[in-house]
Amino acid sequence: MSALQKLKETAFLRVFTMLKIPLIAYLKPVVEELTDERCEIRLPLLRRSKNHLGAMYFGALCAGADCAGGLIAMRQIQKGSGRVVFVFKDFKADFKKRAEGDVVFACEDGAKLIKLVQQAEQSGERVEETVDVIATCPDKLGTEPVGVFQLTISLKARQR
Repeated sequence: MSALQKLKETAFLRVFTMLKIPLIAYLKPVVEELTDERCEIRLPLLRRSKNHLGAMYFGALCAGADCAGGLIAMRQIQKGSGRVVFVFKDFKADFKKRAEGDVVFACEDGAKLIKLVQQAEQSGERVEETVDVIATCPDKLGTEPVGVFQLTISLKARQR
């Protein structure tokens, strides 16, 4: 992904969240990678995302997982009819270590989400799929996960 494309995707995410989900915008997410297969979001460790121990607050970690899992689905919906609405049905988090630096959230379930969006558009029925998001703190812990998240995405096509 080129630097210009990263900038455009980050700007889109920031504007969208500022208008629709201001809490996420407040955390200043950055799109590091966005393809049909994979999404990578970085949340900087700022005063606004820290807890009392100086690590990333669990609410901020959950918001980062939300972005990484949801952005692929949102882009697929935009590429399709645009009539599909999505929500998160459930959310499971396993916090492994303290995130004491910027956190990168990666979701590699794009193929599942492409199929899910197509299924929702064709059937008109509610469809669901669980995606995995892995959070790492590359500057501090390399590729060792600081959190593992499972989010169930629920999609349904709007009536015409």
